[in-house]
Amino acid sequence: MIVTATKPLQTPQPVRFTVQDYHRLVELGLLGEDDHIELIRGELIQMAARGTAHETCITRLLRVLPELVGDRATLRCQSPITLSFDGEPEPDFSIVQNREDDYESAHPTPAETLLVIEVADSSLEYDRTVKLSLYAEAGIRDYWLFNVIDRYLEAYSQPAEVAPGQFGYLHRQIVTAQAAIALPPFPEQVLSLDCIFP
Repeated sequence: MIVTATKPLQTPQPVRFTVQDYHRLVELGLLGEDDHIELIRGELIQMAARGTAHETCITRLLRVLPELVGDRATLRCQSPITLSFDGEPEPDFSIVQNREDDYESAHPTPAETLLVIEVADSSLEYDRTVKLSLYAEAGIRDYWLFNVIDRYLEAYSQPAEVAPGQFGYLHRQIVTAQAAIALPPFPEQVLSLDCIFP
C-alpha cells in the first residue's frame, strides 16, 4: 500500500487592501470615479444605488450647507476621508478643518473632520451599523444620518467603545423633518430640516 502525503485543507481568505493599495488601483486605472467604490476595513465595497429621494436631499443640502459653513471650515461632498490604513469611505458630506492646500497633499483625517453626513435610503441599515461603527472607532466627533425613508435626522455624538472591540456613539438624537438643529462645529448656525427632506 502506498501512502501519499496530503496537504491540509485551507480555507479561502479574502484579499485585504490598504489605502495605499487602493490608491494604486486608481492610479492604474483599474478603478475610476464612476465605479462608486469605497474602501471599508480593507474591503472594496460597491456603494448602493442612489434613489431620487436620496439625490433630492443631497441637492437641497448643497444649497444650504455652504451658507452655514461659510469660510469657517471646508465643506466636501462625496469625497474621501482617510480613517485608517485600511479605511477610506466617501461620505455624502463632510465638514473638515480648513487647510492651506485644500487637501491636495492628502485626504482629511479623523482629527481634521468636524462632522460627517450620510444620506440614506437603500443604504440605511449599512450606514446605521457599519459606517456608524467605522466613524465612531476613528473618533469622528459627530455623525449625521439623514434617514430619507422615515424623514428624520439621526444625529450621533460622543464616540466611544461601547463593548470590547465594538464602537458606537453614546448620544443619539432624532430630529424630525419639521424641526431644526444646530451645526455641531458651529452651534450658532442652525439647519432647518423642513427644506431638506423630499
